[in-house]
Amino acid sequence: MKDLGHLRYFLGLEVAYGPRGYLLSQQKYIYNLLARAELTNDQIADTPLQLHQKLAPDIGKLLENPTRYREIVGALVYLTISRLDIAYVVHVVSQFVQSPTTVHYVVVLSILHYLRGTLSRALLFSSTSKLQRRAFSDSDWADDIIDCRSINGFCVFLGDTIISWRAKKQHVVSKSSTEVEYRAMSTATSEIIWLRQLLCDMTIDCLSPTPLYYDSQSTIKIATNVVFHEHTKHIEIDSHFIRHHYSKTKAIFLSYISSELQLADFFIKVHTSKRHKFLLS
Repeated sequence: MKDLGHLRYFLGLEVAYGPRGYLLSQQKYIYNLLARAELTNDQIADTPLQLHQKLAPDIGKLLENPTRYREIVGALVYLTISRLDIAYVVHVVSQFVQSPTTVHYVVVLSILHYLRGTLSRALLFSSTSKLQRRAFSDSDWADDIIDCRSINGFCVFLGDTIISWRAKKQHVVSKSSTEVEYRAMSTATSEIIWLRQLLCDMTIDCLSPTPLYYDSQSTIKIATNVVFHEHTKHIEIDSHFIRHHYSKTKAIFLSYISSELQLADFFIKVHTSKRHKFLLS
């Protein structure tokens, strides 16, 4: 074993140090990815995917050699370690690796054009912010045109630093928006519980509840109401789980936030260039 000093580079991850904290980036990794993709122009994009663009398995012509598509998508999945701004769109294009078409490949190229224009973007782990947790959770409802399954999105902050995020399709089709929202809230709660235990092992405060911000007042009211009603029986398991950690363990504190300020919205849909930059900031 050797002491190699401060970490600078590891498996495509670059780490920089400064008075404000640590910077984590994959700039060199993106350079190599753009070179492998052999882009023939200098085009850049403001967002990784065009607004209102929907992808389906049967649009476009099947690629004669899908290997490059699969290689690029696989590299993009690894890139989401530090580039949360492409998490949603990578989730979308990953669904077509088995039989990619020309339309799917154009979207992948659009992601690469976006990355080319944002090469220097990095995650800042602040050394001055308070170590207080806060989380945001959101979901769509049957927005996927392939199977009508909904997407969960959440992100968790430690002080000013985002330390966890996810954009993932739910396993089953939900018949109501309330069911979708409850599943999303339950997923975010599970992540909060895990992070609390991890941070507690690092002697970081694990007693105070973590605020979980949601933009549905009706969902919050159901979660905080100990009385079950007939129309909420189908979400009983998720509801009991959330209520347990809300009222018994005090691990979470449910708080309403307007849809305009819901940061988890970043992980469940495509936005205009202006909205994309606002959420990213």
